[in-house]
Amino acid sequence: MSTFPRMHVSLYVSNLAASVNFYSTFFGQPATKVKPGYAKYVLDSPSLIISFIENPERVQSNFGHLGFQVETAEEMNARLEVARKQGIVSKEEIGTSCCYAVQDKFWATDPDGVQWEVYYFHEDAEFNDPHYEMQDASACCMPPAAAVIEKPKLKIAEVQAANTCAPGSGCC
Repeated sequence: MSTFPRMHVSLYVSNLAASVNFYSTFFGQPATKVKPGYAKYVLDSPSLIISFIENPERVQSNFGHLGFQVETAEEMNARLEVARKQGIVSKEEIGTSCCYAVQDKFWATDPDGVQWEVYYFHEDAEFNDPHYEMQDASACCMPPAAAVIEKPKLKIAEVQAANTCAPGSGCC
């Protein structure tokens, strides 16, 4: 079975060493490449290339979450057991109805607060668990953050037309 196409994700991190330690545990394998300020993992299961760039100023919080679905309940339980032993599980939800589906899942949170969901899909559901009907930040598919760090909002600077690139010019 081919591992292509592979999804690629690149995340900014505030501390590369802490992120490499977390992700080596979470993915169950060492990084494929580690360079100053950069690390990359090439995973076969799930088929994913994920890279990390150390740049604390660009770390984004509250963008949502990342995750992957496993093929069997046995695989989910095996991954959960490993994550428990490594102390990286932030929340467990077994038999929950979230996003109109019955799922078993667990969550792990990386050093910058990026939440990862690992789940096994049982079946579609016609309802959402009332716990997830809330309209706050802990709504479906996001465990509550331990502490939300309020980052300053960036303001878009006014740009003069003469200083911008023309569409299709290839300068950007």
